[in-house]
Amino acid sequence: MHLLRNFKAEAVIFDKDGTLIDFDAMWGTWTLQLADRLQASVKLDVRQALCDSYGYDVARRKILPDGKLTCTPMWKLRELMLDVTQSAGISDHQAQGVVEEAWFVPDPVTLAKPFTDVRKLFTNIHERGIKIAIATTDDRKPTEAMLRAFGVTDLITTMVCADDGIKAKPAPDMVTTICARMNIAPCKAIVIGDTVADLQMGRSAGAGYVIGVLSGVGLLEHLTPLADMLIDTVDSLQDSFVLREHTEKYLPETTEGITGLNPDPAY
Repeated sequence: MHLLRNFKAEAVIFDKDGTLIDFDAMWGTWTLQLADRLQASVKLDVRQALCDSYGYDVARRKILPDGKLTCTPMWKLRELMLDVTQSAGISDHQAQGVVEEAWFVPDPVTLAKPFTDVRKLFTNIHERGIKIAIATTDDRKPTEAMLRAFGVTDLITTMVCADDGIKAKPAPDMVTTICARMNIAPCKAIVIGDTVADLQMGRSAGAGYVIGVLSGVGLLEHLTPLADMLIDTVDSLQDSFVLREHTEKYLPETTEGITGLNPDPAY
C-alpha cells in the first residue's frame, strides 16, 4: 500500500483506543471489573445496569459501536456510574460514597494490547520528517503512561486528551488544536481512527486524508462513507512509511543492463 504516493502528509494524528490498542481488551475488561466492584459495594444487582449504561455487551464481550465507552471522557463515565447507583434506589449521599469506593481508572499499561509494534511504526513516520500526534477521549495521565510503556514519547510532537478542556470528538477542535500547535494546515494532516466520531472529527477539521481502521468498535458500513481508506489495523501502515532506496537492475530493450535508482522514495 503506497499511501504516500498520492498524499504527502506533514502530520499523522492517531486516535488511541481501538486504533493503536485493542479497545475491548482495555475498556471491556475495565467495565466488567468496575461493575463487579460497584455491585459488591452497593450490595444490589447493578452489574448489568452499569454495563448497559456504558454500552458493553456482556454476553458477546463486545463494546457497542454507539455506546458511551466509545467517545465519553472519564469524568462523564463516573457520572453515569453515579446515575446507575441512584437509579437502584440509593440516596444521593449514599450513592456518592458508593461510587467513591468502587471507582477506579483502568491500568493503561497492563490492559493495553497494541495492534502493531508502535515504536517501529512511529519511527518509520518520524524518519520521513512527518510529525505525530495523539487525539484521544481518554485522560492525559493514563495516555502518557501507555505511551511511555510503548517507548514512543520522544516521537510524539503533541497530543490532546479528554481532560485538556478542548471540545471532544466529533467536533473538529482536537484536530485543529493539534495542527495549530504543529504550525501546519489541517489539509496536510492524516487522521486515523476506529469510530465514526474520529472520522467525523477529521472531516469537519478539513483533514487532507482520513483513514478508518476496522480493529475497534466502528462498523464497516458506518466508516465507509467517511473514510478515504479503510484498513484492518494500523499494522497495515508499517510499510507505507518506510523509506526505501532501491538500487534495482533492469533490462531495457537493449541487451545491456543499466543500474538505476527509483526516484520515488514512497516505494
